[in-house]
Amino acid sequence: MENEELKIEGRNAVLEAFRSGKTIDKLYVLDGCKDGPVQTILREARKYDTIISFVSRERLDQISATHRHQGVVAVAAAYAYAAVEDLLAAAEEKGEDPFLILLDHIEDPHNLGAVIRTANLAGAHGVIIPKRHASGLTAVVAKASAGALNYTPVAKVTNLAATIKELKKRGIWFVCADMDGKTMYELDLKGPIGLVIGSEGNGAGKLVRESCDFSAAIPMKGEIGSLNASVAAGVLAYEIVRQRMQ
Repeated sequence: MENEELKIEGRNAVLEAFRSGKTIDKLYVLDGCKDGPVQTILREARKYDTIISFVSRERLDQISATHRHQGVVAVAAAYAYAAVEDLLAAAEEKGEDPFLILLDHIEDPHNLGAVIRTANLAGAHGVIIPKRHASGLTAVVAKASAGALNYTPVAKVTNLAATIKELKKRGIWFVCADMDGKTMYELDLKGPIGLVIGSEGNGAGKLVRESCDFSAAIPMKGEIGSLNASVAAGVLAYEIVRQRMQ
């Protein structure tokens, strides 16, 4: 089985990871553990707005790889996250209109890695993911990206809908993949654009969809209901590429 997450266990190791600036995606803490060292770790976690989950001993033992966790397990990202401003700066440096890909509720690390790979090849300036209900930058994501994670920045934000609204003020239009939207060939996808992809089946969340300017449907002729999220991202990203080349 592939190791999807880099785990740091034990109080001293976890505290040192935070203090050294290592990017921590999640912190699991034994429920009811309130002693001094754990409180210090929690303060550091909150300083970096890390997701904290209080879990039972049985659950923590399941999460632990060493079973010497001392009541705390941190899940570290395999790569550091960029800031949203870094993505916009990358577009500006190239003299191009921003092209961003935003993912909502994509929890499969293989899907995330595949989208990052597509983003790189399609010339997108970066990928934006939410902090919750989403895969982080695990080792599996890095592998699935086929090296693209070294070149395509990924930003993690607290609220995807709020981020969309802020970026709209910067002149970026947003299109959301949605089976009920207009066929992608009917839409003008040129200019500064953010492509929003939701989870397979459920799509993007209601607030995220409502924050977008329009929605795009991929023509489908088969009997099944939807495309894999990373495939849908690829199809729509390359329609954007096609229109930009005209």
